[in-house]
Amino acid sequence: MILSTPSTPLAHGLSVWSLAPSLLALAAYALAALPGAGAWARRALPLAWGLHGVAGLAHLFGIGLVMQGARFGFAPALSATAWMVLAVHAVESRFVPLPGVRRLLAALGGGTLALALLFPGEGGLYPASPWAPLHWMLGLASYGLVAAAVLHAAWLDRAERAMRLRMKKPGLRAEVTAPVSAPVPALPLLTLEKLTYRFVWAGFVVLSLALALGVWVTPVWHWDHKAVFSLLGWAVLAGLLAGRQAFGWRGRMATRGLYAGAVLLLLAYVGSRFVLEVLLHRPLVSAMVGGGA
Repeated sequence: MILSTPSTPLAHGLSVWSLAPSLLALAAYALAALPGAGAWARRALPLAWGLHGVAGLAHLFGIGLVMQGARFGFAPALSATAWMVLAVHAVESRFVPLPGVRRLLAALGGGTLALALLFPGEGGLYPASPWAPLHWMLGLASYGLVAAAVLHAAWLDRAERAMRLRMKKPGLRAEVTAPVSAPVPALPLLTLEKLTYRFVWAGFVVLSLALALGVWVTPVWHWDHKAVFSLLGWAVLAGLLAGRQAFGWRGRMATRGLYAGAVLLLLAYVGSRFVLEVLLHRPLVSAMVGGGA
């Protein structure tokens, strides 16, 4: 909903309705990232996540700005993806133990939110189809799920390396292979691997729905960078899942395939928008459906 009495726009197209919760969220993220902060840090992370969501909604819908329409540049897309990763963590931590990752997630949320404040993107973006917002939300959800899979895959790779190193040097202490700067959840390798590829499957299914809906609602299909990279990312994830089912792919080969698919998806929207907004300084078009995620 757009407020009927918009406030004066701030620099870079921000309003107090998005700036105030963003600054409060950054402060809460900073507290959550502090080492040894105890219970206050644990409470600060969900508070930061909530304020982050409020700021994202206010920015997306242009609340408090004169120019209406959706606003979704490359940095807000990254910020929303990080917000979804934190949401996944909040749900997942209720079922499986994930100690030692709070500071990493706080840094991820705070860093992407700060980037969104610096590069908020242009306003006045209107959907060319009533189904376009669903396409955008599905694309964003697929980004968040694949990002969660990448995070778990990185933990899995690090845990496997630590295990191999301990097998070569039995006297080596565990903390030497897993410093605080790169924590690994205390989960069995098979459990961590299962979680990783559950997120891959979920992200792939949602991405497939987003792409199918994008094809359906796009009046004229354009083979732009977003469409090409989205389809390439989808193909890599499809190949990874097919190879895992047919040939039992696992370990480094599988995680490298996941990383490659995630990079292609990142280039699809975030990369193309970064080039247009930051390098070429081209404004957003007034109507967009988009063939990719």
